Amino acid sequence: MFRSTTRMLAGAMLLALPLLGLPAVANAAPSDVTTVYYDNEAGSAWSDAVSQAVANWNAAEQNVQFAAGDSSDSTVLIEASSGWPETQPQSPGAGTVYLGEEAVSEGYDRTRITAHELGHILGLDDNYNGDCSILMSGHSAGTSCTNAKPGPDEAAQVDQIFAGGAAAVVRSRVATVGVF
Repeated sequence: MFRSTTRMLAGAMLLALPLLGLPAVANAAPSDVTTVYYDNEAGSAWSDAVSQAVANWNAAEQNVQFAAGDSSDSTVLIEASSGWPETQPQSPGAGTVYLGEEAVSEGYDRTRITAHELGHILGLDDNYNGDCSILMSGHSAGTSCTNAKPGPDEAAQVDQIFAGGAAAVVRSRVATVGVF
């Protein structure tokens, strides 16, 4: 409630600036950007990876941005697990990410794992083609692949899903589990 009220007031102030003879802020964020709040319960072992993965997605996206939240306003829960990484998406921008230590013990990069699983939260499916430049290729790219940035096609697909300020496409496979 507080965040939406704050955004509304900030938007109103930006609109009023020209009326006061002041220039509007040129780099103001568009009002149709969807903010996806996440609650990072994963713990310190994953905190750097979560921060970097979120930064990578935020740098690549125009229509959606991740922001840290808490249990009261988050639609994404990030948890550590002892198993293989997986995601249980509910719809684009919502679900649970399980960051699995099993993949780390096999040599996979924590940040790539995290960014890949967040890709599922944003509506992307796995693409097991082995291409390291494609984030959603997951573990098929091998343990030497540390690329944790979405490719241009992946970023464009997510921007399309979130065009207009909200997830325009709801996953038809809500029960699908994305596995790294």
